[in-house]
Amino acid sequence: MRTVQRRSPLTGVLTALELDVTVEELVAWRGGELAQNAMPRLTVDEREFVMTGYTKEDWEAMYGSDDDAD
Repeated sequence: MRTVQRRSPLTGVLTALELDVTVEELVAWRGGELAQNAMPRLTVDEREFVMTGYTKEDWEAMYGSDDDAD
C-alpha cells in the first residue's frame, strides 16, 4: 500500500489515497506500460485518480452518477 497524492484538475483540491500499488508498478506505468497492466489490482476509479487526479466524486460532478441514468 502506498499513499498517492494528486491535485484535481476540476476542484484544485489535493487528495491523498492509500492504494494497493507498488513503486515498481508506478514506474512501469510512467515508463509507458498501460495502467491496467501496470496496476492490475486498482479499480478503474483508482487508476483514473493516479493518471489524472480526478476522483470518483469529480466524475460524478461533471457527468452525473450511474444512478442518474434511471
